[in-house]
Amino acid sequence: MTSIARETSTGALNKRILSVIFFTFFCYLCVGLPLAVLPGFVHHQLGYSSFIAGIIISLQYVATLISRPQAGRYADLLGPKKVVMIGVVLCGLSGVFMLLAMLSVATPWLSLALLALARLVLGVGESLTSTGATLWGINLVGSLQSARVISWNGVATYLAMAVGAPLGVVLNEVAGLAGFAVPIMLMGLLGFWLASQKPAIEVASGHRVPFQTVCSKIWLFGLALGLGTVGFGTLATFITLLFSDRGWSGAAFALTLFSGGFILMRLTCSNMITRYGGVKVTVWSFALEAVGLITIWLAPSALWVDVGAFLTGVGFSLVFPALGIEAVKQVPVQNQGTALGLYSAFLDLGLGLVGPVAGLLVGWWGVETVYLAGAMVIVAALFITLRIGQLQHQQRLKV
Repeated sequence: MTSIARETSTGALNKRILSVIFFTFFCYLCVGLPLAVLPGFVHHQLGYSSFIAGIIISLQYVATLISRPQAGRYADLLGPKKVVMIGVVLCGLSGVFMLLAMLSVATPWLSLALLALARLVLGVGESLTSTGATLWGINLVGSLQSARVISWNGVATYLAMAVGAPLGVVLNEVAGLAGFAVPIMLMGLLGFWLASQKPAIEVASGHRVPFQTVCSKIWLFGLALGLGTVGFGTLATFITLLFSDRGWSGAAFALTLFSGGFILMRLTCSNMITRYGGVKVTVWSFALEAVGLITIWLAPSALWVDVGAFLTGVGFSLVFPALGIEAVKQVPVQNQGTALGLYSAFLDLGLGLVGPVAGLLVGWWGVETVYLAGAMVIVAALFITLRIGQLQHQQRLKV
């Protein structure tokens, strides 16, 4: 790395990390603001079906999945600062298209097309901003603190989404789509200006290995991550349906407990990754996540679902940074952005597949079975992680 922090105190490290990770907060605030509002706008005001509304929402995730590996590659080539600047501008541009969609509501097909364009632009902006900000933070404090950077990036993401969704509903009630479209535009402009004022990180020189080689080195880490997201995806997507099916109330509280467990672990236990190694932490994390999902599957009451949701959040919390720090070690410094982007794409893919696959299971065997199936997938991820540990041990013996 070309710019390694000299400060060794936790406070000094966190200050440097947060100086760039707040761009991730900006990005996911732009993602969260329209999330709870757009389906209703498409269905009720434009007159399209719920299926079309779902497609519009999903376009962002598709764009993120496709662009994530390239975001990392461009961060390697151009430097993370430039990539973040482009990313926040695209996030702001999505607000422009949403505002135009509101103004075109009299022509539903045009309004829908503008919303689709907004979602695609936002998806690419999310990839560039989040990946660029993470790599920027790693460059600032050094690769030994990668887990800390990735952990703070996750906290910024979840906090922004938690704030953005309800705030978007309030702003929509006050001023329609313009209520959050205009703030998104302003955040894009402010983010671009703030990023432009920061010193650039020198792009690492040296031979860059081909993209296919990077894939071959990190795919196993990505596969474990993708399978490990099933717990989160299942909980977030089907917890409301589970409570409804059982005649219980309090699904939102279960999600709150999941988020609380997730953030608590990120804030208090991220140093365990540096202390014990990413593989060991991931194995224990997957074990906790599986126990949480099985607890939900067997839950005789809402209280036990809450316990399971909290355990699932605690378990899932450190998976991304723990596996991520091991993944980026597999490639040279000048390819770490590509590795990080590709690795993150497995998270997007895993979340994208959970809905339709788990939905089929619900139709066949009932909603509670998705949590048993989810636990089985997490156990598979645990065994893949153990295999990664074995391969690393064999590699050390050869050296």
